[in-house]
Amino acid sequence: MTLRFRPPRRGLLLLCAAGVAALSTFILFRQREPTPRPVPPARAAAPAGPAATTLGWSARIALVSGDGIAGLRDGPAAQARWSDPWGVAIDTHGMTYVADAGDNNRIRRIAADGVVSTLAGGREGFADGIGAAAAFNTPSGLALDKTGNLYVADTGNHAIRRITPQGAVTTFAGTGTAGWRDGAAVQAQFDAPIGVAVDNVGKVYVADTYNDRIRVIGLDGIVSTLAGSGAPGYGDGVGIGASFDTPCAIAVDKSGAVWVADTGNGAIRRVAGDGKVDTFARATMLDDKVLLRRPLSLALTHDGFLYVGDMAHGAVLQFAPAGQIAVLTDARSDGARFIRPAGIALDAAGALRLSDAASHRLHAIQPAASAVPAQPTTAIGPAPDARPPDTGGRWPVRSQNERHEIVGTVGEARGAYHGDALDHLHDGLDIHNNVGAAVLAIADAKIEDPLPAWGVDELREGISLDVLSYIHMRVGRNLKDQELDATRFQLLRDETGTLYRVRVRRGTRFIAGDVLGTTNPMAHVHLTWGDWGYTRNAIALGFKDFTDHVPPRIDSVQIEDADGRALAQKRRGRLVVPRDARGVAIVVEAWDQVDGNEARRRLGLHSLGYQILTKDGNPAPGFEQPRMTLVFDRIPADSAATKVAYAAKSGITVYGSAATRFRYVVTNSVRDGKFAAGSWQTDQLPAGDYSVRIIASDYAGNMAMKNRDLPIALMDPTDIEPPKPERKAARAKKSSR
Repeated sequence: MTLRFRPPRRGLLLLCAAGVAALSTFILFRQREPTPRPVPPARAAAPAGPAATTLGWSARIALVSGDGIAGLRDGPAAQARWSDPWGVAIDTHGMTYVADAGDNNRIRRIAADGVVSTLAGGREGFADGIGAAAAFNTPSGLALDKTGNLYVADTGNHAIRRITPQGAVTTFAGTGTAGWRDGAAVQAQFDAPIGVAVDNVGKVYVADTYNDRIRVIGLDGIVSTLAGSGAPGYGDGVGIGASFDTPCAIAVDKSGAVWVADTGNGAIRRVAGDGKVDTFARATMLDDKVLLRRPLSLALTHDGFLYVGDMAHGAVLQFAPAGQIAVLTDARSDGARFIRPAGIALDAAGALRLSDAASHRLHAIQPAASAVPAQPTTAIGPAPDARPPDTGGRWPVRSQNERHEIVGTVGEARGAYHGDALDHLHDGLDIHNNVGAAVLAIADAKIEDPLPAWGVDELREGISLDVLSYIHMRVGRNLKDQELDATRFQLLRDETGTLYRVRVRRGTRFIAGDVLGTTNPMAHVHLTWGDWGYTRNAIALGFKDFTDHVPPRIDSVQIEDADGRALAQKRRGRLVVPRDARGVAIVVEAWDQVDGNEARRRLGLHSLGYQILTKDGNPAPGFEQPRMTLVFDRIPADSAATKVAYAAKSGITVYGSAATRFRYVVTNSVRDGKFAAGSWQTDQLPAGDYSVRIIASDYAGNMAMKNRDLPIALMDPTDIEPPKPERKAARAKKSSR
């Protein structure tokens, strides 16, 4: 403690630091000094505010709740299950609120001790009430006001709901019917709003998703339109002079500016209080990669940094106030990534809580060095053992209970119309269907993606229903582009009558057998199971009367050097392979069919590998088990895997190849969502005679037996005679001397 003294009135005070004399003098003068005036206490230090946000901080992902399997289960976070966890909000006490849509339609919460419970909702419907007596339909965005009231964008009910801290639910605005109408909250109409936010004074802002508008609910309960033209488009401007495309998330900063995840435009927009709209970021790139493509969720820091969950890459991006960008999380080296980062919220320490809706999980994203209560885990994405949808063996074409021809399988090489025959890996099952014939749902489903349909009037046009996607079709319309079902499919046309968008709202339900559209000129339905990066082999869904007794066929086995040239020299009928060769690849040309295929049909295989056998047919050292390197069970999200799985001259005729050929590089690896280039290390075996055995099978387990063995002579380079042309040249040179 520091003592403070007033200077004495008489004489000069001498201080000495030398022993007892100095102390005596100090005491003497203290006794003579009048009583000092009281000193005011030191001011308490001002409480430290939130720490400044750092751009590009090192992030660690931890699992908060969910095992990757859709369901409904409260209790300890580690055992809880979720259906479609979307909006996230955190109150001042650390309670996390989650809008759990899908089949659950509840508002749930995670306490600081990790226990999950249900605050409100008990069924799909539209009803006010307390706790389980209330009903929601696809609740999405969440926001808290200063008094602890929770606001819900009740998408399927076209309404904004309010929940008190005690769990009492009331309808704050909206009639329950889709439309666009400003005015008193009880009469106002919205069209499937997904985003909601509350400012410092209590005004509520709404991302009115399928009206393509930003709405505001004033303190007087009057709903007005702040900005947006009412049709999907892109353009800055003021009020109705600006355009949005399917805005899905909204946030308000401390200055009152409104930030919008303009999902369909791949943009982040700002709206001032007077309705003036500008673009903060759009199609943002980093190192030649477009990072901002489908922004789905937003969170703002106290100092103006912005976090964005992007659905296209499954990434979490960070923007500085001046626009600089950093990637906090992206696909890991094992291919794991978020699928649908639908909700982001900041806790008191500045860490993030994120909902990955399509993976049925809640995550925390914290600085890598921090000690946090959430358990660290590598579990990202849907559980690999999640149950498949209940298809009942149906086919996506008529008749749904009879066999149809399969014309393409998972893992085949696919090209692009710009000429690259190895553009991507085929991620689904192709089922023949006549042009104009109906495409049918094979399982009950609810639309979860805000933009489930794409590519209108393109060959790639399709729609996603939960984990199943149907492609190469006219979504929601017949061969003449006429609407099939106006209640579920919105056909948007321009002033000339030209169709430019087919919309299907989030929360729309379909049942097995419903007509989804009609087949386009591709003359087949491409059916995929699983989201991008987690697609599984759709043939595992099971189809009525499907049988496959046809084994794959191997046309050739080649060994190629690092430059892709096939080795050709032989010795005693065996292919000569140098032991010092580097970058050796084993290339297998093979194809398959299933029962009922036309004779001309060529399908890809499900799995391939290789094994080195000794001359007597036993496995060589290190090859006791076959090396199964290519297994098309989960297709990697990165299209670069295509040129790892396939050698040059592979491709199908649709994309310009002269013939359908599948030339597999079995020394490379593509499986479990990962891929890596490899080679056969020939120097790991002693010189001698061997055989390269190819293991090739289809999904049914049929094995290729013919042409599967390639006899080789593994030789030291000093023992290899030059090819005949080179020997003749050497003799001619010697004789000339």
